[in-house]
This record gives sequence, C-alpha cells and structure tokens, in this order.
Amino acid sequence: MKKIIYIGLAVLLVGAAVFTLINNKKENAAATAIVAQENSTVAVRVASVATGPIEDNFIANGNFAPAQELNFAAERSGKVVSILVKEGDAVAKGQTLAVIRGDVVNVEAQTANANYQNTLNDYNRFESAFSTGGVTKQQLDQARINMVNAKARLTQANINVGDTRVKAPFSGIINKKYIEVGTMLSAMPPTQMFEIVNLSSLKLKVAVSESQIAQLKVGSSVKVKASVYPDKEFTGKVTFIAPKADASLNFPIEVAITNNPNNDIKAGMYGSVLFGSNNEKQAELMTIPRNAFVGSVSSNQVFVVENEIAILKKVTAGRVFGDKVEILGGLKNNDVVVTSGQINLSDNTKVSIVK
Repeated sequence: MKKIIYIGLAVLLVGAAVFTLINNKKENAAATAIVAQENSTVAVRVASVATGPIEDNFIANGNFAPAQELNFAAERSGKVVSILVKEGDAVAKGQTLAVIRGDVVNVEAQTANANYQNTLNDYNRFESAFSTGGVTKQQLDQARINMVNAKARLTQANINVGDTRVKAPFSGIINKKYIEVGTMLSAMPPTQMFEIVNLSSLKLKVAVSESQIAQLKVGSSVKVKASVYPDKEFTGKVTFIAPKADASLNFPIEVAITNNPNNDIKAGMYGSVLFGSNNEKQAELMTIPRNAFVGSVSSNQVFVVENEIAILKKVTAGRVFGDKVEILGGLKNNDVVVTSGQINLSDNTKVSIVK
C-alpha cells in the first residue's frame, strides 16, 4: 500500500514539474516576442531638408607647364665652332644660338651665285638677240630654263649657309645645352642641341569631376595661384575641356596663364585654380546631403522619416555642389531624410534616429 502511495506522489511531482516548465516556456516566449517587437526598429542617421545660399566655388590642383617648349635638334651635319648662349639665358626669336662650320657650304654658295650670274647674262643676251631675230624662240626658252634652275640652286645654297647659324625658333629661356664647341652634329639621327622653354605664358592642367564640369565653359576667366606665392593671384582662361573622362572618371581641363614680367611662375610648380561664379550673392537653393540618396544621386530616391517610419520617396535632383545636392521637387523644407543606414531599410520600415 505504501509503495502505491509513493508511486502516486512521484507521478504528481513529475506532473507538477512538467507543468511548471511549460508555463515558464510560454512566459519566456511571450517576453521574447515583446523584446523582438521592441527591437524591430532600424537605427539610422538623418538630416533635415533646408533652403539656403550655396557656395558653388571649387578648387582643382595641378602643375604648371610652359605654353611652348622644344628640344631643338640639328638640321644639318657639321662641327660646332661657336656657342653664343648658356643655360638660363633669355633669347629672342631668330637670335643666333650657335655657329656650325660652313667652309664647304660657303664655297658652294659662291659657285652657285657665279653660275646664276652667267645664266642671267646669257638670258639677257638671248632676249636682246631674239628681238632682232638673231636667235630662235626655242633658244630663248632654253636660256630662261637655265637661268631659273641656276637661281633655284643659289637659293638652296643660301639656305645651307643660313643653316650654319642655329637660331631660336621662338622667344624663351635656354633650359638645357647639350652641345659644346667641337661637337660633331648629325642630321640623321638629329643631334639634340638646346631645350628652350617660353615662360611668358603657361598652362595649368587639372581634372574635375562630372558634377563640376557642368559649371565650366571654354573662355571662362578663373583665378590661379601658385603654392609658393600664396599672396599673389594670377588670372587664367579655360582653353580646353576634355570631351571624355579619364580612367578615374575625371575630366582634364587646361587653363592658360600669362606670367608676370619677372616670370615668377616656373614650369613644374604646383598650382591651384579657383572655379565658380564670381557673384557675391549666391542663389537660395533647397539641398540635401549627397549620401541621403539610395545608391547614387542618379537613383533620385531617398527615405523620408515620418512618425518614426522610413518612407521611400521619388525626388528630382538638380546640380551637385560638393557633398550637397540641389532638390528640384519631391521634398519640402524641414523634411527629415535618412543619410546613413539605408542598406537595412525598405519602404515603411520602423526606424530609430541616432543622434
């Protein structure tokens, strides 16, 4: 009898334990559901839509290069007998830089001149004789041909003489001198003689992004500064805008600058160009941060927070000003847009704002 009682008590204890465990499990599940419901929001960062003045200026950097530079090579073979300039000298267009030995070409020029004078005299004599019937028309024509050919040979001989005096093709500065007195020049392959650079005008090559290139046009005046002269300002003009972006999706721009009389800007110096409008009064524009867009600006989609719910909206984006984008439609002032956390959002997702 006692054995039966003990068994019954054991069954009751086991049943009570099972009942308690089941109740605890239900309570835990209910609590977990409540916590899950409370934590179902997505944490995001936000910004407010605002209208205000926008600074559309931006700076691009690059290196100055001379507008004209040339590695001047020999046009004829010969021995250098005189060098009239040194590195650093300023030269004018047409100035003689060096002299090549010209004994042979001088003799050739003298011979060509004598031959031309003879053919010219023959032609004049035949022309007089033809008027009196002393020579035929054919003989006169042949004399004219001989005279013309002799004149051509004289012209070529004079060019050869002129080539013995090496002259500057444009005004500039002798940056490098590759020859010395006694150097034997070769025309094939040509011997390098001088490097000439013209620093009176320079060009500054920079690159701008696709959002900035829309504000530029060829012929626009811009402000230019050299990093070594922070207190000096130069005026430049946009002379080239690339029709195609480079590998980094930037567009090469070229700006022409007139150097000051002292040629303070040197080729290779680091420079900056200030692009943008020169208007003191900036336009009032509605803008939002660039990172508010889902994916990219071209998507024209942003999440707007209303009553702690993220709503996906279509907007019309305008110009890009650095990290801000002009909004032409779809939003109004003081709307709150999500700027971080969009990857975890879908339309009508509950959010919590991180301040």
